[in-house]
Amino acid sequence: MNNKLNVEIRSVTPPEVPAIAALAREIWQATYPGIITQEQIDFMLEQRYGHERLYDDLEDLHKWLDQAFVDGRRIGFAFSEIYKGEFKLDKLYIHPDVQRHGVGGQLIANVAERAKREGYPCVILQVNKRNVNAINSYKKYGFAVRESTVDDIGHGYVMDDYVMEKKL
Repeated sequence: MNNKLNVEIRSVTPPEVPAIAALAREIWQATYPGIITQEQIDFMLEQRYGHERLYDDLEDLHKWLDQAFVDGRRIGFAFSEIYKGEFKLDKLYIHPDVQRHGVGGQLIANVAERAKREGYPCVILQVNKRNVNAINSYKKYGFAVRESTVDDIGHGYVMDDYVMEKKL
């Protein structure tokens, strides 16, 4: 973890939704080809990062969307929520040109602090079983595989994931 960046983390506001959606698309296009099909990438981006969905998420008191900046440049984001009685890190994405500089770790620490304040003993997440880089990063930050899942997300697509857990 060389060259740790000076990261500013702040909540996403409604006017920033289009920028978050655009950043998600850029990161997904750099990350998921070869892991899932382009059709599934497009389907999941629309399902998870459509503007209306993000606006609705911002209004939900049990969901938090944080973004990371370095020198005024938006470089990543984390989405966390209370999900089925657990505190879940549902999305964590860092722009490829600043990965491996501690940004994800700082966003994870921010989410873990929120989970502690909310009284949760752990943070969970789901990660595609073929996303080896992400799995290794999560392990570095204290997550361990808890279970394996395959979830039908519609239109013939599935999420073939590990559920990982970080005890607080």
